[in-house]
Amino acid sequence: MELAQLKQRLSLYEKLMRLDKPIGTLLLLWPTLWALWIAADGRPAWMMVWIFCLGTLLMRSAGCVMNDVADRNFDAHVKRTRDRPVAAGLVGVKEALWLAVVVTLAAFSLVLTLNRFAIALSFIALALAASYPFTKRFLSMPQAYLGVTFGFGIPMAFAAVADALPALCWWLLLANIFWVIAYDTEYAMVDRDDDVRIGIRTSAITLGRFDVAAVMLCYAAMLAVLVVIGMKLQFALYYYLGLAAAGLIMLYHYSLIRERRREGCFKAFLHNNWVGGVIFAGIAADYVWR
Repeated sequence: MELAQLKQRLSLYEKLMRLDKPIGTLLLLWPTLWALWIAADGRPAWMMVWIFCLGTLLMRSAGCVMNDVADRNFDAHVKRTRDRPVAAGLVGVKEALWLAVVVTLAAFSLVLTLNRFAIALSFIALALAASYPFTKRFLSMPQAYLGVTFGFGIPMAFAAVADALPALCWWLLLANIFWVIAYDTEYAMVDRDDDVRIGIRTSAITLGRFDVAAVMLCYAAMLAVLVVIGMKLQFALYYYLGLAAAGLIMLYHYSLIRERRREGCFKAFLHNNWVGGVIFAGIAADYVWR
């Protein structure tokens, strides 16, 4: 293969794994970092942080490839996704699956440096990532399933650090599920017309005219659960300042989605990176200043 052809292939792989669009990795990473800091009482080993950061990137990349293979016949009929490499026929199905296998094995090599409990949970994480794309065929709220999938770094972090899954772990996962339903509904609102036409089920379609209200309710539920967690852990000012900042960002999202315009809904989805970031900043600052 000539150098020019190799560069072209690698560029297609980059697009297929969404390395050019880091928002998905960040939305996976923030709750994982919340869990790492809480499980380690604010002092996670930096090697552990590195393992989870790189592992999140790799698993998100593998998940994107698996998603595009599963949705290739749908993506070709949606304006926003018709140019994805598999849907456009630029990368074959077998080639894409081999790429997913290689990236997954790279992620698993990192998991092998963790304890047995975390290794065992990684198989559940893989099953969730592989099965999620198909939930859009039969679940009316696949975003809830995605919430578990995108939040599975939380039990993985607790397992790796504490070798246990306390109740706090599941409360944190619940908060993440509410958050994912909120931001992925915003994402689904962008493609609602196309999804109705091709027969995919999403929360934006299921909720109908209550979509905006449901997004804001899920945001509120997320913050409520995080307040309960903060009280349980006896967090102080910095943590709640982080939650307050997240709440203000969520109110800004309301201004973006209330008219249900594609551009506004997509902007709100992308902006959720800041929600996860300010919450993490509050958690980290609280531990630093204790």
